[in-house]
Amino acid sequence: MRILVFLSIIMLLNSCDDCRVYEKNYDFTGRHWLANEKPSFEFTVAQDQSCNLYCNLRNSVDYPYSRIFITYTLKDQAGLQLKKEMIHTFLFDEKTGKPIGSSGLGDIYDQQILLLQGFTFKQPGTYTLQFDQFMRTDTLQGVLAVGLRVEKATK
Repeated sequence: MRILVFLSIIMLLNSCDDCRVYEKNYDFTGRHWLANEKPSFEFTVAQDQSCNLYCNLRNSVDYPYSRIFITYTLKDQAGLQLKKEMIHTFLFDEKTGKPIGSSGLGDIYDQQILLLQGFTFKQPGTYTLQFDQFMRTDTLQGVLAVGLRVEKATK
């Protein structure tokens, strides 16, 4: 019984994430990302808070390309565009074809792609970040989820 309580406490302490301000993922139905699906995430930050923003991406080995192109748009609570940028990352090694990222579920891999580092939100409030897949196909097979992680920037 003592061991069970001890292990439970250890697991609880390890699961705490002091840096995280916000984290949420959007799961795609059918194991694909349609071009007209534009997942949007709304989060709140405190005044003069400096943050790192990441794109969480989950894909399977069914993904047919070696890399992915995604556009993100960051807006403030008035709808004013603060940042818009296209990012790309490799999901599979160019030469070997081996999946990149961490795996815990067999053929499924997770990646965290840095969008903005040390970005300072000058006003407290609610912000929105939207993702668009920017590939040459309307149906992007093998993409299971996309998400946003916002964390406090450490010095």
